Amino acid sequence: MSVAADPKHDPRHEPVLLDEVIVALDIGPDEIHVDATFGAGGYSRAMLAEGAEVYAFDRDPDAIAEGAELAEASDGALHLVPRRFSEMREALAEHGVDAVDGVAMDIGVSSMQLDRAERGFSFQADGPLDMRMERDGESAADFVNTADEELIADTLYAYGEEHRSRRIARAIVAARPIETTGELAAVVRKAVGHRAGAPKDPATKTFQAIRIHLNRELDELRDGLAAAEAVLAPGGRLAVVTFHSLEDRIVKQFLRERSGRTPGGSRHLPDVADTGPAPSFEKPAKAQRAGADELARNPRSRSATLRSARRSAAPPWPMERRVTA
Repeated sequence: MSVAADPKHDPRHEPVLLDEVIVALDIGPDEIHVDATFGAGGYSRAMLAEGAEVYAFDRDPDAIAEGAELAEASDGALHLVPRRFSEMREALAEHGVDAVDGVAMDIGVSSMQLDRAERGFSFQADGPLDMRMERDGESAADFVNTADEELIADTLYAYGEEHRSRRIARAIVAARPIETTGELAAVVRKAVGHRAGAPKDPATKTFQAIRIHLNRELDELRDGLAAAEAVLAPGGRLAVVTFHSLEDRIVKQFLRERSGRTPGGSRHLPDVADTGPAPSFEKPAKAQRAGADELARNPRSRSATLRSARRSAAPPWPMERRVTA
């Protein structure tokens, strides 16, 4: 197998916490691994360089199309799968794969999507208000121009943790129609009295919230974690990189529950015998963040957190016990 590009660098996207993810995956010869979020292929390149056979998932048709050259250069070791990672169990079965040795997940929007104004994920350059990962269904423009004020406010509060959500929602409704990323960012800034040169643009939370809502990202993450649990062989490794507290909270809770590390009783509430399923993961590794070198090289890594754990021999938990909080 030969891969022409440097496995640790792609000019379009530098993978966050790449070295730490590859260490957590502990790839052995001829193992099968899943790159659940292919993007520009950074993790896949590194997995291939370690000798793994890789099944790479991405719901974005652009990512799949642009990964064709890497797949061809891999001599059959890289399989591109144009599906959501929540569907990895069914998709792998269609490829004749029942279990894998590792799953890596880089949650959220990719640098490729952010850097392309025409995709509408960012307000750094003006572009159509889109934000759809699959280029299908309701767009961000559809949402801000048709949703009622209460739904917009609730979305900003729940998915952006925006405490000025009602003020911003009123401003959005009053400013309709809004068609571009620049227009929406300007509405948010005016609504909250933004000063030029402030360290953080107030539109950031609004864009995050709308994107998460449109792409059902938190539900997809919950379903993806359960899918990874189902496909990992005993001893298999899971590595998940998140970029904000909502995502990290879901991953942390999932691994805590699956490893049997939920809080026990107290002097006010005695322990109750656990009659639930056996832990499907071993004790998670300590959460990791980017070091000084990576922070200087890649500002996107500033908010990244890696959580990882190894699969036990216990069966996956039944659906009714899966994390929904």
